Amino acid sequence: MAKLFRAAYGGGMETQQHTTQATPSPLELPAKAVLEAIGKRSFATLASTSAEGWPHAAGVLYALSGGHLYVSTMRTSRKARNIAHDPRVAVTVPVRRAPFGPPSTIMFQTTARVLELDDPELAAAAASGDVDAVTGHGELELPGGVFLQVALPRKVVTYGLGMSLLSLIRDPMSAAGVARLA
Repeated sequence: MAKLFRAAYGGGMETQQHTTQATPSPLELPAKAVLEAIGKRSFATLASTSAEGWPHAAGVLYALSGGHLYVSTMRTSRKARNIAHDPRVAVTVPVRRAPFGPPSTIMFQTTARVLELDDPELAAAAASGDVDAVTGHGELELPGGVFLQVALPRKVVTYGLGMSLLSLIRDPMSAAGVARLA
């Protein structure tokens, strides 16, 4: 067994010298492309923090309208309770480009707020048709329902966008990107 290990991993417990390299600069991505990627998707992970300081992350369905993500939920949900206490949230939007391997991502920190079902901003987004994906199943009449309005920030960070899948596989350390949305 020891012979097999040494043959596979190059000879036991010897230490290897590592060289430090400068961190590559993130790719500057066009805001339009990143906004299109967010708008074409409907799933994200939304992270919030409880009043006791405990983190909570949940998968959510969203729709993009007017610089905000809209998420339907219940007033009693952990997401809504956390955001009512602390509006700071983090969002990750997976961007799958192939049926295998990890997705690329768009990530940002921002603020969110809880909207009542009769809120004028929610009504305007619904009237525009932009949020049909999260209002088309009776969510606007749901007893105990509310919406989370998540603001898009001025800057988002990305991983794997703006480069080919082959480049991502060959050089994952250079996959960081940034886009300035405003």
